[in-house]
Amino acid sequence: MLTSLRIFAVNRQKMSSLYINNMCGCKITTRLRPSKPDVLLGKHYSSLPGLIGNDIKSLHSIINPPIAKIRNIGIMAHIDAGKTTTTERILYYSGYTRSLGDVDDGDTVTDFMAQERERGITIQSAAVTFDWKGYRVNLIDTPGHVDFTLEVERCLRVLDGAVAVLDASAGVEAQTLTVWRQADKHKIPRICFLNKMDKTGASFKYAVESIREKLKAKPLLLQLPIGEAKTFKGVIDIVNKEKLLWNSNSDDGKDFERKPLLEKSDPELLKETVEARIALIEQVADLDDEFADLVLGKFSENFDLLPAEKLQTAIHRVTLALTAVPVLCGSALKNKAIQPLLDAITMYLPSPEERNYDFLQWYNGDLCALAFKVLHDKQRGPLVFTRIYSGTLKPQSAIHNINGNCTEKISRLLLPFADQHIEIPSLTAGNIALTVGLKQTATGDTLVSSKSSALAAAQRAKRREEKQQRQSCEVERLLLAGVEIPEPVFFCTIEPSSWAKQPDLDHALKCLQREDPSLKVKLDPDSGQTVLCGMGELHLEIIHDRIKREYGLETYLGPLQVAYRETIMSSARATDTLDRTLGDKQHFVSVELEARPGETPSVTPVIEYAKSVSRDLLKDSQEAVENGVHNACLQGPLLGSPIQDVTITLHSLVIHPGTSATMISACVSRCVQKVLKKADKQILEPLMHLEVTVPRDFLSPVLADLAQRRGNVQEIQTRQDNRVVIGFVPLAEIMGYSTVLRTITSGSATFVLELSTYRAMNPQDQNTLLSQKSGTISVLLVPLHRFVLFCFFSFSF
Repeated sequence: MLTSLRIFAVNRQKMSSLYINNMCGCKITTRLRPSKPDVLLGKHYSSLPGLIGNDIKSLHSIINPPIAKIRNIGIMAHIDAGKTTTTERILYYSGYTRSLGDVDDGDTVTDFMAQERERGITIQSAAVTFDWKGYRVNLIDTPGHVDFTLEVERCLRVLDGAVAVLDASAGVEAQTLTVWRQADKHKIPRICFLNKMDKTGASFKYAVESIREKLKAKPLLLQLPIGEAKTFKGVIDIVNKEKLLWNSNSDDGKDFERKPLLEKSDPELLKETVEARIALIEQVADLDDEFADLVLGKFSENFDLLPAEKLQTAIHRVTLALTAVPVLCGSALKNKAIQPLLDAITMYLPSPEERNYDFLQWYNGDLCALAFKVLHDKQRGPLVFTRIYSGTLKPQSAIHNINGNCTEKISRLLLPFADQHIEIPSLTAGNIALTVGLKQTATGDTLVSSKSSALAAAQRAKRREEKQQRQSCEVERLLLAGVEIPEPVFFCTIEPSSWAKQPDLDHALKCLQREDPSLKVKLDPDSGQTVLCGMGELHLEIIHDRIKREYGLETYLGPLQVAYRETIMSSARATDTLDRTLGDKQHFVSVELEARPGETPSVTPVIEYAKSVSRDLLKDSQEAVENGVHNACLQGPLLGSPIQDVTITLHSLVIHPGTSATMISACVSRCVQKVLKKADKQILEPLMHLEVTVPRDFLSPVLADLAQRRGNVQEIQTRQDNRVVIGFVPLAEIMGYSTVLRTITSGSATFVLELSTYRAMNPQDQNTLLSQKSGTISVLLVPLHRFVLFCFFSFSF
């Protein structure tokens, strides 16, 4: 039996030793590279994964388990459904932590940022690695707040399975739908865990029905609760016809009884379980032909004789096929039914080799990995989270970045444990690694062993596609699907406390942008100010706080503003000529353009070329023309907001020999601006999907307030004793809504916002907005000793 594990790291020492002692007195010594800042044996961390209880393995089996024994999973849910608490219990029961952390106490493993512990919410996804009954589980705890949806998106991209945690009293909520759609997009097999069965108002039946109705999924009930709300004390295992009861005197939930259901002691429970098991068998048989043949053959007369192992295997196949979703229940806060959830994760969710990745055949076992997340560490620089799809990753080895077309060297390789890591000598396919030393790699980059390996893979892909009579770009064949980054909807200015601190602020923002691709930073051309663009108020507030805490910079944020867009409602034509002599060289460009409303929605302008335009001329100038069009559409004529849903047609282009590409772009850009001013213009405002959960007594004031905010209520649902108001409201009208809602409902209501679309403003609201723009002027006075005076326009809403 394993009794202790110590990692001795000595300053300035090149090697350290890992000593594993067991009861029989033998000692295993393995040499590891030092990882002084990475391995911190605090109150939470009991040992390395894989070294729990009697399970003493070699270091190789600890680091690189068989691929069939690996599970890469994510925990996803609506905010406050209990994701982090569930993760904390999983780590405790797997032996990874010695004590149970609590979100309210701010001492959980995965919520390690100061902002997370203060607010009690997950902001950044955190990866932890642990073992459970011989399986290696790489688990990622994801945020539930809509402002951090990108964190969920980029994690799901590299996971093989997911656990959707639902509040049993609320069922499927707004953000549950969002993360479910993301999982559908990446074809992620998943299971549902109905958490908070001990909560007042918890309803197993209601939660299951919401899965069926709102998620359009087929729930497979693998468990039934024994009691609900205050009477919840355990679960029934339908597959094995057993009841699991947790000891009410147990503080940590480790002690529970697993007993078979008997006619003598539990006649009602047994009857209910048998009926549920028959329904489960019939449901799985309808979805899996192999299982149907088995049931109708050997066990058609008596389903009770069907072995649990056969049913579990069929459920596994159905889950992988995405035709149904296993459903379990419990209470993470009360430490009940987490161990069966861990069993279900290893039993029903897929291993990496069970996922179908077509691109793996091109690499023939060579390295192929995807960088899906970047963190910045003051001592170690950029830390890149990488999912290995094939091959082996080793420290001190060079890798080729296909996206950036560059080669970099991995200096160190780490296994991730939230904010603490352990250095390892190698890692094989199916695992998630943390790499140090990749300075150019960004989220979504594809990594291979070398440029020659990439070319060889491209040739294999090309030969196969030629056989199938398909054509595509060689680089596109090699690139793994990256991450779609949503457009920001909020923006505000940010200024350092002094002009001398501007370079430090630029560096901090550069690092934060690399960590968080949904954060955009731009320079206002009129005022020279730095502008932050983000996904919401909380998102920008967190960025501001991180700049202060992590980079030691005092900064000032301007008023929060809405990211409007512009479009045109009619067609217009314009011509422009640029004739300029620089030195002894003459530059001449003449352009005729037409702008018209786009036929299909498009964030970027659609560019077309008339037949009259010389194709020979376009060969050399097309890139310059398109650069000019795109640059002009970044700022519309009304508010200076980006132009969308517009088609630009080039009718005439005359270029004298020797004219530079810069001059061509400048002339085209000026002509586009002219034609946009001629057309009928329209401002588009972001429209938010709003879901307000409010007690019945406060429904009327909530509806009245939404009416004043130009809200459009679509439906009002009933959820237990609450009402759920679902509708749409302009983003500009929802500023500070949380404070107002808290006031009119005495703090009893909650709401969720999500960007729905951009819609045209009515003429009255548009004129009001334009009046505010032209009527509000702010002057920023910088102290005289800096001899700087900035005058800039700002919008106040």
